[in-house]
Amino acid sequence: MRQTFYRTLIELTNGKWTSATIRKFAQSKISKKVIPSFAKYYKINTVEMEKELHQYKTLHEFFIRKLKEGVRPINIEESTVVSPVDAVIEDAGTINSHAQFVVKGKTYSIQEMLGSEDAAKKYLNGNYIILYLSPSHYHRIHSPVNGSIKSHWTLGGRSYPVNRLGLQYGKAPLSKNYRRISEIEHKYGTVAVVKVGAMFVNSIELTFKGENVKKGDEIGYFTFGSTVVLLFEKGTFQWNDMLKIPAHVKVGEVIGYLKKSDEE
Repeated sequence: MRQTFYRTLIELTNGKWTSATIRKFAQSKISKKVIPSFAKYYKINTVEMEKELHQYKTLHEFFIRKLKEGVRPINIEESTVVSPVDAVIEDAGTINSHAQFVVKGKTYSIQEMLGSEDAAKKYLNGNYIILYLSPSHYHRIHSPVNGSIKSHWTLGGRSYPVNRLGLQYGKAPLSKNYRRISEIEHKYGTVAVVKVGAMFVNSIELTFKGENVKKGDEIGYFTFGSTVVLLFEKGTFQWNDMLKIPAHVKVGEVIGYLKKSDEE
């Protein structure tokens, strides 16, 4: 009953008109007036922001704010995998031999998430990590590893909530929402950085224009809070045992380690 009500409510509110209205307001000059109350409500750390609060001209500009240089130190050890975002790690685990994993009782297909069987094959029996960004988080996305960006592609249309209720009652939002995927080749394999759009505003902008990327380099940003899913090939990733799920992490903090696959 609760699941049906939740899905019906989202279907009624997640339309083009609603999305356009929210987007238009967030990008309007009048939205500047709500920035102070927004920052207070979500307890945003204004000290670490690149600009003073009054310098942001719209709510949208505030959402995609940059931080002062040095406030997110990046672990530079060659073998480490760092968090690409400020977020809560909601889940992490193993992808099964059918290219699936289960979150909040829902089975997710890597083939559906990435859009093809060929794209999913390399992640069979690999690892996944789900990082959720709330409206309170810093919204820019960074590379979790050193490597080279091999491809980008875009999938999906409408977006549904990706918070805990969305994961529990929604229609598999991680593999159905609007999303932009980047594959980064590192020294032991490939990591897929799946950037999943949030409800109402399907805005995921890519900012990195080159091929070779360093750990911590900015690669894009979300307009609203959303989710990043990291996918690793079998045997190439080891979880940081110091983290207990749900884990609050920031850009540059160690979430795991790269390793050479035993099958090579």
